[in-house]
Amino acid sequence: MKYEFNTEKTYDIIAVGRACIDLNATEFNRPMEETMTFSKYVGGSPANIAIGSSKLGLKAGFIGKISDDQHGRFIEQYMRGVGIDTSNMVVDKAGHKTGLAFTEIKSPEECSILMYRQDVADLYLAPEEVNEEYIKQAKILLVSGTALSKSPSREAVLKAVSLAKRNDVKVVFELDYRPYSWNSPEETAVYCSLVAEQADVVIGTRDEYDVMESKEGGKNEDTISYLFNHSPELVVIKHGVEGSYAYTKSGETFRGRAYKTNVLKTFGAGDSYASAFLYALISGKEIETALKYGGASASIVVSKHSSSEAMPTVEEIEQLIAEGSYIEVGVTN
Repeated sequence: MKYEFNTEKTYDIIAVGRACIDLNATEFNRPMEETMTFSKYVGGSPANIAIGSSKLGLKAGFIGKISDDQHGRFIEQYMRGVGIDTSNMVVDKAGHKTGLAFTEIKSPEECSILMYRQDVADLYLAPEEVNEEYIKQAKILLVSGTALSKSPSREAVLKAVSLAKRNDVKVVFELDYRPYSWNSPEETAVYCSLVAEQADVVIGTRDEYDVMESKEGGKNEDTISYLFNHSPELVVIKHGVEGSYAYTKSGETFRGRAYKTNVLKTFGAGDSYASAFLYALISGKEIETALKYGGASASIVVSKHSSSEAMPTVEEIEQLIAEGSYIEVGVTN
């Protein structure tokens, strides 16, 4: 089964939300207290997804607010350099800075991120800075959850979603739950549910859906029963190394399995999964095949040092799929 888009649109995907700086530890197997050197990359879930999509050959654009300084210019120049349209990236004039994420790689199983997100520029994207003429040119508007955590970014995203719905643009909601961005789990549930109910495609981990639904140990069938009473037509629920499931409103279920890899770190997997999954859908591939692309892309990125810089090519993804080396585990549907 395939998922259909309006093929007459100029852009394959326009992402909205945060673009920030990742400072990844270059010294492995040690705590951050002892780490002295870091490498700089562009980061932020929607930025990473746009970068991954562009590297796979999609025509991508980005809506967001960046700081009026060296970090902001680095982000814009890098994203433009990988082929992303940055004409709707707004430069903050009120002195807000770029968000920073320091990563710690103690072991493949023990990684952490130390975030600096106080009053960051991306959360000051205002509704009046969201352009309907730009959004209407996209097949997909990609929204991630963190942009909903504070105003005025929250209202800017809600406006973007409304404009997309008005102009035959599919809304893809990547839950991207970061607890440090929110005041409370209850607030998260309110705003993530609001957008998920309006989206056409929702992508997230089982844990992220649990936060959105204010429950623990939630079941996939309950999630899809809830969402399919609203706008979503396709729901993807990821279970880590146990693979992922895609559910359609018309009743089909597809499973994607995780691929074996030499894991270096755990972050970046979700963004690479989303970019490759959406690439496959836009390219006219079956939903089941798109799950394979997402899983393979995630496996490649967790084996490398960065997130954005490590986004794979189509050839790398297809080679891993062809090898068919799956992690052998079961998952409760």
